[in-house]
Amino acid sequence: MTTVSDPEVEVREGTYGDKVIAVEPGGAEFIPLNERHGRPLQLFWTWTSPNMEFATVFVGFIGVVFFGLSFWATFLAILIGTTLGSITQGILSTSGPTYGVPQMVLSRRGFGFWGNIMPAGINALVAGIGWFAVNSVSGALALNALTHMPEVLCLLIVVVVQLAVAFFGYNLIHVFERYAFPVLVIIFVIASAVTLGKAHPGAVHHTIPGAFLIELGATFGYAVGWNPYASDYTRYFKPDTNKRAIAFWAFLGLLLSCVLLETVGAAAGTIEKVATNANPTAGWTGIFPTWLGDLTLIAIVIGGIAANAINIYS
Repeated sequence: MTTVSDPEVEVREGTYGDKVIAVEPGGAEFIPLNERHGRPLQLFWTWTSPNMEFATVFVGFIGVVFFGLSFWATFLAILIGTTLGSITQGILSTSGPTYGVPQMVLSRRGFGFWGNIMPAGINALVAGIGWFAVNSVSGALALNALTHMPEVLCLLIVVVVQLAVAFFGYNLIHVFERYAFPVLVIIFVIASAVTLGKAHPGAVHHTIPGAFLIELGATFGYAVGWNPYASDYTRYFKPDTNKRAIAFWAFLGLLLSCVLLETVGAAAGTIEKVATNANPTAGWTGIFPTWLGDLTLIAIVIGGIAANAINIYS
């Protein structure tokens, strides 16, 4: 043991700290105060990058193509639903520094030890299996379309990378999301501009009963689906970290990424070539120049990995 200026505070040598290529030593237990590090700003890219993927685009796409909403009605549902889900993400994120444990462990305070088994189990099935499969397959198909390697090999590559990032843990995940952030934002913003330029927001559709509420629920559910992980990515912060900053950056990262790409999905749904294609991914990237289509496929692969690294870890 070595000590700092306060003789009552002991710091272990070789602590996790800001190490990146190092396996996280802890698990779901309380994070010791001498291991605390990080700043609220990193939550912005940590919650932006995982939503920069095709699944987010599809949430907006279904509002127009499957539910028959207009572009503007879909946009309103996206804005309301995502805002509500992002607010709770910000609030829950503030618990990490105080309690130092993951969100699903923290939820025992509300449900009790045994009562927490059901929500934790449902979360494991939905995120650990369901979303893992969706994001892995989406990334693999994009990689296959880009490289023409066998689909099974593409799936293997995507899964191995996801597992590797999650295996090393908290610090590598934050760093991966940080460096994926500019790549994903630049590519998807360009793709968004092209899509919005080709869209027909005034198009009239045959709306199914309750379409607005269904889309509102879908967008809220997509955003709030990250809530069970909220404190997982703030539990290493020091207890005195600014709670407002934590809530703001977690809220903003989730809100902007989901609203942008879901709105783009709604716009893509107004383009006949996309809406009538049996493969929405191929239909969407098919309206781009070849160079942008290839870049978008790369972004879909990276975005899928960014999302699943968080799913696997949490």
